[in-house]
Amino acid sequence: MTALLETPYGTQDFLPNEAASKRIIEQKIFELFAAFGYEEVVTPTMEYLETLTTSSGRAIEPHLFKMFDRNNRTLALRHEMTTPIARLTVSRLKNSPRPIKLSYNSNVFRFRSNQPGRQCEFYQAGVELLGTSNAFADAEIIALAAQALKVSGLEDFKICLGQVDFASGLMEQNNLLPDLQAEIKAAIERHDIVALENLPVDDSLKKIPKLQGGKEILSAAQAIAQNERSRRALDNLSEIYRLLEIYGVADKITFDLGLIRDFEYYTGMVFEAYAAGVGYSLAGGGRYDNMLKDFGFECPATGFALGIERILSARENQGVAENVRAKDFYLSYAAGREDVAIKKAAELRAGGKVVEVSLTPQSRAEAEKSFATRNCSEWIYVE
Repeated sequence: MTALLETPYGTQDFLPNEAASKRIIEQKIFELFAAFGYEEVVTPTMEYLETLTTSSGRAIEPHLFKMFDRNNRTLALRHEMTTPIARLTVSRLKNSPRPIKLSYNSNVFRFRSNQPGRQCEFYQAGVELLGTSNAFADAEIIALAAQALKVSGLEDFKICLGQVDFASGLMEQNNLLPDLQAEIKAAIERHDIVALENLPVDDSLKKIPKLQGGKEILSAAQAIAQNERSRRALDNLSEIYRLLEIYGVADKITFDLGLIRDFEYYTGMVFEAYAAGVGYSLAGGGRYDNMLKDFGFECPATGFALGIERILSARENQGVAENVRAKDFYLSYAAGREDVAIKKAAELRAGGKVVEVSLTPQSRAEAEKSFATRNCSEWIYVE
């Protein structure tokens, strides 16, 4: 009997106030996305396994929830939204005018250890900007992520900004063998300075995880970038930062040239957002120009995703007041006055008020007691 009352591993319930707060934040974020010209799309909760495990996504297969359809084809629950949107773009929007600006708000599924901020079912809101490869597009994405965190009620956060081509260029510069490159990439992704120090590589590569801070970091990085690829990466970051200053969000930016997220997936700028007191990222994204090639369509792309539960947790950690709206009226009525009560409630609702009507006749004293338990601002009694 106990199992009947439990949620599956890595999932959770949202109680009324929690669900209402979640919905309000999602609505604010979505209104912001729309203000930037992004249009909502909705994709299936499940996709064919081969869709989700194209060449850039094979490593995720052990973390997918899989099942079979009636034709014995393997399906999987979506683990993120970028891949389904790439599939949708190629199959349904391939001939649409570029840029293509899409947004989403969806639950996604990924099997992983149940740690704070890491669940098996979680909610993401985000955008994908397809068809443009310049710094202006990347800056819009980062500025939109920053503004989305602000409209969610957060002020104390930072966005860590990196560029995967900087490290890739340094590895090319040092003519490293593929196996050693793989070890270096893994150490940089983990920010494992000790492992990197123990590898037989040039000091320039060992400095990468330490290149963190303000705009001055770009100058320090220029000093060790002796190749065109790394220099272009730094120029790209400089241009993005210049545009973010115009957007008014540069104060939220800190550079981290050891932030690379996933070498196989990202092709340019990458970023993650963090809030004080929260040990996991609230948002993440970057440029992924090669993904749509897996679906037979060359198209540059950039985007990000926000973790809704993580934002809720950060709000709580920062003491942000709940923004759940109380119901305006509790309306009760004496026996035989149902018709007046229903008409009065309809009149108030037509004026935009939230009205809960008693489901049975009540005395005035009973109505007053009920009002005290119903989270309503005022009460009305129809005699």
